[in-house]
Amino acid sequence: MKRDLAGRDVASLLSDPSPESRAVVAAKVAANLISPGLTDSARRIAEDIVRLLAKDVAVIVRAAVSHSLRHATRMPRDLAHQLADDVDAVALAFIVDSPVLDDELLLLVLEHASPAKQDAIARRRSVSGQVSGALVKTGSELAVAALMRNHGARIAEASLQEAVDRFSSSDPVHTGMIGREALPVAVAVRLVHLVSERLRWILVSHHQLPPDVAAGIVLNGRERAIIQIGREAEQKELVETLAAMQGRQEITPSLLVRAVCMGDTEFFECALAVMARVKVRAAGVLIHDRGELGMKSLWEKAGMPPRLLAAIRAAVQVADSTELDGRERDAERYRVRVMTRILTQCDGFDPDDVDWLLDKLGDVLEPAAAA
Repeated sequence: MKRDLAGRDVASLLSDPSPESRAVVAAKVAANLISPGLTDSARRIAEDIVRLLAKDVAVIVRAAVSHSLRHATRMPRDLAHQLADDVDAVALAFIVDSPVLDDELLLLVLEHASPAKQDAIARRRSVSGQVSGALVKTGSELAVAALMRNHGARIAEASLQEAVDRFSSSDPVHTGMIGREALPVAVAVRLVHLVSERLRWILVSHHQLPPDVAAGIVLNGRERAIIQIGREAEQKELVETLAAMQGRQEITPSLLVRAVCMGDTEFFECALAVMARVKVRAAGVLIHDRGELGMKSLWEKAGMPPRLLAAIRAAVQVADSTELDGRERDAERYRVRVMTRILTQCDGFDPDDVDWLLDKLGDVLEPAAAA
């Protein structure tokens, strides 16, 4: 509703020139500025008054102007820039809501915007690709996460890739990206190797990944879950579980390689024992025998592919010679040592086998990236 500036407002301002009184007057003048009934001359006078009020020393006065004009569809560009470039208490609501702020003005504000202003720009009803790109380049983690959650924001694939580069370990940014209506496959595939298990499943269910990538995510997650369950089970229970899996042909080479590379030697011993139909103790002796024949015979009896034996042997040797150091992230560092030892023996591997190892077990190294 239009709020006219009456004579009593002027009288009140003269008798009580406090910031609070000036704020009331400022709100009324600003409201009148956007009234459709103003003549051109009256509008120019109102604009001049509002410009003065927008420079008032009291934040409460400038905030009153900003609040009254935040939905205005018509106002001087210099005034819009001035309000958006003010302190956060004045600018934030105006930045979020003002339809007058075009890309040029928003980019000017972004040049020296506070994190709160970056977040306000990211939460606008509509954000262009140009502004999104600038936000991704310089914005804070929270602002970029808000941008990703904003379905009214147009974000080019190059900007999405840059967001992955800048915030490779940011769960809020990843969550926002995965929740977008559409995500380029190249970006989704990169996220597969960065996000948590929970987000991987959301990524698979919400975005159309290539079938082989989606299947790999499901398989890797399932294998990790099986190994984790095995860690918490007694040996008798673990053997029974593995025997049931063997009956369903669910013990795969990648599951065994994953287990030993992650340091789960008991799981590996029990699985090979079940597959080779020998006692777990006997399997353990053969696996850790310093000679080459014990492990070779057990591996062949279990029906495992001979081409992976060298990798398995290298992993077992690392497991036998390495203990967890007890410091933070020691398990991740252990996995790095195992995989490094395996890959240093790549000269004896078929290139296809190396590709298979990296494809199946690349995720083993993901948690160790910062170790």
